[in-house]
Amino acid sequence: MVNALNAAFGFYEDALNLRAYRQQLLASNIANADTPNYKAVDIDFAKTLQGAQAARGGLALETTELGHLPGLSSNPLNARVLYRAAVQPSIDGNTVDTDVEMAQFSDNAIHYQAGLTFLSNQIKIMMTAIQGQ
Repeated sequence: MVNALNAAFGFYEDALNLRAYRQQLLASNIANADTPNYKAVDIDFAKTLQGAQAARGGLALETTELGHLPGLSSNPLNARVLYRAAVQPSIDGNTVDTDVEMAQFSDNAIHYQAGLTFLSNQIKIMMTAIQGQ
């Protein structure tokens, strides 16, 4: 039963974790908009999620010594972080375009909230089916 639930909600788990990680990257870009030589970063959300679904499995941290504790990676699904191409680079080498970053941040937040809403509705449907109402 638990395996069936993991299979059913695995996609949503991956998508929401990846959205949350992308939100952190975008927030970091916005926070560093005035930092000299800061390069804006982002991930290819669709490509990373597609790759994760193709190779669904655990993402444990690699331990190199017996005393190391296993843990979860802060980079879900091992997303490849890419530098964003600068539309209009600044003199100080910073590639953050605040307008672009804010738009991406808002878009990602809306998609994250939509994913949560959809997942919540799926759980409600399953609860209704289990309760036989």
